[in-house]
Amino acid sequence: MRVVLAMSGGVDSSAAAVLLKQQGYDVIGLFMRSGAVEETACRVESTTNASPTGAAPATAAALPALPIISVKPNKQGCCSASDAADARRVADLLDIPFHALNFQDAFGRIKDYFVDEYLSGRTPNPCVMCNNWLKFGKLWDFAVSVGADRIATGHYAQIESFTGRPALVRGRDRSKDQSYVLAGINREILDRILFPVGGHNKPEIRELAAQAGLRVATKPDSQEICFIPDNDYVGFLERYRGRPDMSGDFVDPRGRVLGQHTGYDQFTIGQRRGLGITFGEPRFVIRIEPETRRVVLGTHDDLACRELEADGFSWLTDDVQGNFTALAQIRYQHTAATARIERQASDRVRVVFEEPQFGVAPGQALVLYDGDRVLGGGWIRQQPA
Repeated sequence: MRVVLAMSGGVDSSAAAVLLKQQGYDVIGLFMRSGAVEETACRVESTTNASPTGAAPATAAALPALPIISVKPNKQGCCSASDAADARRVADLLDIPFHALNFQDAFGRIKDYFVDEYLSGRTPNPCVMCNNWLKFGKLWDFAVSVGADRIATGHYAQIESFTGRPALVRGRDRSKDQSYVLAGINREILDRILFPVGGHNKPEIRELAAQAGLRVATKPDSQEICFIPDNDYVGFLERYRGRPDMSGDFVDPRGRVLGQHTGYDQFTIGQRRGLGITFGEPRFVIRIEPETRRVVLGTHDDLACRELEADGFSWLTDDVQGNFTALAQIRYQHTAATARIERQASDRVRVVFEEPQFGVAPGQALVLYDGDRVLGGGWIRQQPA
């Protein structure tokens, strides 16, 4: 069975290639160029049935002509030229066909979303959007074009059968679980997705890569947003679209002015450090008001949120109707909390937590779980009161 594997050049997707080969799959590697690109870092060539060694792979007969990115080692984030080179070397060692496609144009949608959210005073999650819009959509499109039956990635998540239908569930390694950022993928292709590393712990994956002779076995995990490798969000906003004046006042919950800031885009809900203003007790960002350009500061208790609303919901199952109880996760590192879910429309919910949650940020994803199984995910819209 043919499978297209998204290869990022990191240890997880590289180990996924090893596991898929061990399981007897006909693997095709695809590097998805989607982040910041320097003109000197790559050039696009037209090639037919190219493999890492330049020879046609054994399964090449059904493969169409595809553009290949020729890369020089030049680190620029998780989708950099050096990452592409790492992915190519892994494919070469494992003797699998390798393609690197340039999705810069499609990735412009992710960048526009990122900027629009910050200008609206919300906290964007580009990794979720990238999975929803680009990685799994484009990956499946490519798989169809080469006659593949499955697609695979190196995410720490699992696909399991639940009442006879495929379900997305948490990865075995809870410290690395990525089901939260995958909740918006198209449910129609769940049965076509493989997560080879999802049933393993991270140390096992590094050991597997080392035993296979992959030098990426010790490669650090990527931490930055791929199109902002220096983590300078403000600088990116200025370069990408031109940053308007977002300076304004710090105020307390009653509206009393506490000081001034140089731009509300520099803050997110729950932020404590980097405020540029000191108090006798810890203060946190509890609300951002883009209309007035005010950043509201309060105590930790002021961050407490009992309920929220979320929209843009994508459901991965049909077995939740009306009101129900579930575990609700409000950000990637958050421990999902028990909550009452009220479905207000097919794509909108109201969430009432059993216990107050802290740091609820509009713009972040809300993902609902039944135990380890993902029920669906949407976007937090309501500013906590």
